Amino acid sequence: MTRVALTGNGTFGRQELADYELLYWSVPFRGQFVRAVLAFAGTTWTEGGDQKIADLMEGPIADMPVPFMGPPVLIDRKADFAIAEMPAIILYLGEALELLPDTPQLRAMTMKIVNDANDVIDEITLNGGQQMWTEERWREYVPRLKKWMSLWEETGRRYGLEADAGHILGGSTPGIADVITATLWTTMTERFSSVRAVFEEMAPMTAALCRRISSLPSLAALADDARRDYGTAYAGGQIGASMAKVLNG
Repeated sequence: MTRVALTGNGTFGRQELADYELLYWSVPFRGQFVRAVLAFAGTTWTEGGDQKIADLMEGPIADMPVPFMGPPVLIDRKADFAIAEMPAIILYLGEALELLPDTPQLRAMTMKIVNDANDVIDEITLNGGQQMWTEERWREYVPRLKKWMSLWEETGRRYGLEADAGHILGGSTPGIADVITATLWTTMTERFSSVRAVFEEMAPMTAALCRRISSLPSLAALADDARRDYGTAYAGGQIGASMAKVLNG
């Protein structure tokens, strides 16, 4: 992986040498999908840090690199282009770096998986912390989480995924859909034992795929960086604390 820096609180190296700048908070959560695709593609990037994000969000919209309500934001230095919203960023990187599948059907399925992942993390944080997790609320949610996991398992089955081989949308090599899948479930199951237990039960082939994809050198290095930089954090604020308390029960 040819990364200039990965840190939520500053940048290392010379920014002009990096292909991209990523604006995201010092946690994995939604920004980790962008980091994973950047790492998978072998690109270089810097991270602007929490204070830069806060300053942009509190300042005039006219000063934003692209109008946005919240991060992630990706700035393509070479193209002089900025884009916000995680699925839009992944679509842009897929197009710009030629990472998307060849057919319109598989490209659409790739973006479906990206958007499904975005929906899952919205739900797992109770829509950004609009409520906090309780034991009762978690028990009521588990059947829906199991259904989400089953969607991945059935998708993989339809495209020839097996416990020890294959990819979520078929093909002979990993693609963005595999990277997004592994980032979603591996990041979550590493941090929350309750999610891990359900995932291994409901989606064993997908779980095995996640282990294979996460062991790719670029993604393994990214995960090591995340553990070093963020520890066991997943999301920020009160909802992050609520998840850590209840989802590790």
